[in-house]
Amino acid sequence: MSGKIGKAAYKPVGVLLGLAAGTVAGVIFRQVWKLTAGDGEAPSATDEDRRWGEVLAAAALQGAIFSVVRAAVDRGGAVGVRRLTGRWPD
Repeated sequence: MSGKIGKAAYKPVGVLLGLAAGTVAGVIFRQVWKLTAGDGEAPSATDEDRRWGEVLAAAALQGAIFSVVRAAVDRGGAVGVRRLTGRWPD
């Protein structure tokens, strides 16, 4: 029973961490895009003036950054829960 309580208690924390991860990933992506492309704004998929390669490269970079940040935040949250409760959240 305590495992279910721990999982339920971690859900809201996980949601908040996910929102924070998305925000952090967005900031990192914009900075990396500025450095690599020399352009202040990443292309949108519907931007008619951008080439396919540029749009797809931006999407791939954004996805990779988001995935790494999200995994790091999720892992850090799980480690924090284990330190506080002695149990790993499932």
